Amino acid sequence: MVSYSDFQKLDLRVAKVLEAERVVGSEKLIRLKIEVGEDNCKSPPEKMVKQIVAGIGKTYSPEQLIGREIVVVNNLEPRSLMGLESQGMLLAASDGGEPVLLMPDKDVSVGSQVK
Repeated sequence: MVSYSDFQKLDLRVAKVLEAERVVGSEKLIRLKIEVGEDNCKSPPEKMVKQIVAGIGKTYSPEQLIGREIVVVNNLEPRSLMGLESQGMLLAASDGGEPVLLMPDKDVSVGSQVK
């Protein structure tokens, strides 16, 4: 059981996929370059861009992902997958079959928090 205070530690955000490509040597990994909002500490604000490596390559092609808005865990500790640093995790649903990306059903700003 996860406590509410633990759940509040997660920074879930709407992100936009800027680039996507298959990871060489893997059938299912795709490297995504995503925008997760703006860094308002900089003047002028700059886009915050991260890399995520996700195991969705048997369901989605890189071309299907570019330009999509997805939901990500923005503050996950980085992890190395096949030598590539993944700086977050995308959210997907599965009933034992192929993963289905979680996406907003209406327009929302990139970087919006999921609550």
